[in-house]
Amino acid sequence: MTEPHTTPHRAGSVAVIGRPNVGKSTLVNALVGAKVSIVSNRPQTTRHRLLGIASFPEGQLLLVDTPGIHHEQKRAMNRIMNRAARGALEGVDAALLVVVAGRWDDEDTLAFDTLHEAGVPVVLVVNQVDRIKDKTQLLPYLQKVTEGRDFAGVVPLSALKRKGLEQLVSTVLPLLPEQGALYGEDEITDKSQRFLAGELVREQLMRQLGNELPYATTVEIESFSLDGRMLRIGAVIWVEREGQKAIVIGKAGTRLKEISTKARMGMERLFDAKVFLETWVRVREGWSDDEAALKALGYGD
Repeated sequence: MTEPHTTPHRAGSVAVIGRPNVGKSTLVNALVGAKVSIVSNRPQTTRHRLLGIASFPEGQLLLVDTPGIHHEQKRAMNRIMNRAARGALEGVDAALLVVVAGRWDDEDTLAFDTLHEAGVPVVLVVNQVDRIKDKTQLLPYLQKVTEGRDFAGVVPLSALKRKGLEQLVSTVLPLLPEQGALYGEDEITDKSQRFLAGELVREQLMRQLGNELPYATTVEIESFSLDGRMLRIGAVIWVEREGQKAIVIGKAGTRLKEISTKARMGMERLFDAKVFLETWVRVREGWSDDEAALKALGYGD
């Protein structure tokens, strides 16, 4: 009697790379099935390297979400984010190069060249295909961007609508080593609740103040404790000038209240617990162009 054929379980690290604002974090969240990476319509919302753990019966993807690779490195923040993106390639088994359907520019080329130099197998993820009305345009685009470039697979999908994810998983898993799961099925990230709390506050800053203060704010969690069944969290929002502090607080504190309320609701959904959140706005001049200050605020870890 022959044994039934079973597909071996595979697990490994997969870097998620691309220029800013192509949907890398949305893709990671969709694969994980939970919000581990914050999202806004501003480029460079992701500032840290973050691990999202996506578990399936056939295998486990350890998705390394990264800041977008970009040419501009004028400020210390940009240099640290580029280092984080490139550092994510160390020791990975495969990589996803995420691009927006119908578009390929110098920063996409930079991202591809970075992966090519790292020598890891690369799957091209063509995101936002749902936005292309005339689907006959897709094939010529795919032929153009893959010409002269060696990809281990090409997967068109919509991360936001969660379409095409199964094909992506089945394309990536064969590139990973045969081994058991490296994390428990209920684990979704290697980051602490404290870190995620800070990111959820920063997400609201990016969403609500993106046009006024796109990159002049950051968040530090000053206190995080469990009081019975309630999480008590204290968050400091750092800005670079007094005028920016007034913008964050808003008239009679209305904007800070809105930011705090939406961040708290996000925390309660993610942590499945009641949250008491206090927020303060403080000034630290020039923090985004000061590597020592950035390190003290958790950047480059």
